[in-house]
Amino acid sequence: MGLSRLSPPYFARIRLLAAAMIVIIGGLCLRAFGYEVGLPFVAVKYGGSVLWGAMVYLLLAAILPSRCYGYEVHIAVIAVVVVELIRLVHFPALDAFRATAAGALLLGRVFSVWNIVCYIGGIAVASFTSGRGLRALPSSPP
Repeated sequence: MGLSRLSPPYFARIRLLAAAMIVIIGGLCLRAFGYEVGLPFVAVKYGGSVLWGAMVYLLLAAILPSRCYGYEVHIAVIAVVVVELIRLVHFPALDAFRATAAGALLLGRVFSVWNIVCYIGGIAVASFTSGRGLRALPSSPP
């Protein structure tokens, strides 16, 4: 199958997934090397939260590329709020998962309203840039 036969939403998904991968790599680098390069705690902590919110939006947008982006924004906001609220729930298996690196990155450990604010900021930036930039690009290669 040639590239000309692929549908425009396919190329939108590829762009959104590529953007999500860039955000994921940026977030991991920020958490791993942020302090080493001299960034303050606030930049590392909340910068990672902004990037996490952007990642959630971009992954949802990649799953639903032909949907109205307003729905994607609402679903992303609900998802990040639910994940943050899960931090208020404690039982041994969940706490054991949170103690791992994957658990800390995916669920976090401590509830904070400021995290929700940062997540929503990341979603807003990602939805604006993907709606105005990534989706404004031609849908098929030249």
